[in-house]
Amino acid sequence: MGRGPSIEGRKNAEDAKRAKVFTKLIREITVATRAGVADPGGNPRLRAAVDKALSANMTKDTIERAIKRGSGADGGADMQELRYEGYGPAGIALIIDCFTDNPTRTVADVRYALTKHGGNLGTSGSVAFQFTRCGELVFATDNDASA
Repeated sequence: MGRGPSIEGRKNAEDAKRAKVFTKLIREITVATRAGVADPGGNPRLRAAVDKALSANMTKDTIERAIKRGSGADGGADMQELRYEGYGPAGIALIIDCFTDNPTRTVADVRYALTKHGGNLGTSGSVAFQFTRCGELVFATDNDASA
């Protein structure tokens, strides 16, 4: 028995990680394109998403397809940006922003995560009045350090 199976297993694991990162980056590019213009020069959010994709070694062809899908030229899945409000454990107010192609599934997942940890999903406007939007913090997990 040769080294083939061990190399194949390692390569499959690396490919799965890369596919997960690419999926998130493509979704981010698509949503940024829908939010503004399809030109990265005139859309700073799209420019940042494209830079992040290029740093993750995504091909320019894949980036262009994601931009076309976001601009509506490709007829891809309708990605939406949604905001949910709720309360976490001990009554902590939470605002949860999501990108999704299926709002029904997403609201069920958010509700499940909140109730599992002792919180509940509120109605629109039940929490937002307690916050002032000052900026955005994005944290990368240990498993997803490049996205």
